[in-house]
Amino acid sequence: MVNQANDLVYMKSSFGWIEIDNVRYDHDVIIYRDGSVSKRSKKKSKELKSTYGHTPLSDHELDMLEKEKPDIVYIGTGQYGDLPITPEAMTVLNRFETVILPTPDVLDILKKEDRSFVAIIHVTC
Repeated sequence: MVNQANDLVYMKSSFGWIEIDNVRYDHDVIIYRDGSVSKRSKKKSKELKSTYGHTPLSDHELDMLEKEKPDIVYIGTGQYGDLPITPEAMTVLNRFETVILPTPDVLDILKKEDRSFVAIIHVTC
């Protein structure tokens, strides 16, 4: 578990994986306000894959934001920044201060972030 408020000790990523405090994940992750990390469940957005050519981030995955109430939301869009985000997801994200950048750029910012956050991190494309 990661502690927030600038306690992320070590994070790095490459195509297909992310490492957070010496734990390697070979899948997309969500970092919650309390610092816990879980696998991003793409099942909720899978039905949109044919429309986007890739499983997008959809509003169906963002229900937890209302419960979490982070000061800021980070979306890591993959190593090359190619994760599609549906218009409906953008509507939800617009209710929060949100930063959407390629995953390596998001990780650099998270290391310095003092506010509470939720981060959804895509590890490929």
